[in-house]
Amino acid sequence: MMRLVPIDIEGRTALGAEVLLPGTTLLAITIGDGYIMCGALDVGLLNERLKERRIIAGRAVGVRTFEQLLDAPLESVTDTARSLGIVPGMTGRRALAVMAEAGDVRSA
Repeated sequence: MMRLVPIDIEGRTALGAEVLLPGTTLLAITIGDGYIMCGALDVGLLNERLKERRIIAGRAVGVRTFEQLLDAPLESVTDTARSLGIVPGMTGRRALAVMAEAGDVRSA
């Protein structure tokens, strides 16, 4: 089963995706040109093999709900996310706000 949920991030709407799989649940929240995700995200792969795509993403581990994903400190981030000021230890909520602001700047 899959569920999509609108999530408010400082007055902007992010989209949360929850995918129920046997034995696990995948969580991701996207806004602007980036996203945060549960521990299933392979940041190393994005930084190394998919570097040319310049993906803006962060990974939080041990999360089981959207609220936990928003409140958890990011364990790792992509190089492109880091270039925007998103760093490990930042909450998912703050990282999404930075992603939204960066998207506003790019579209202006």
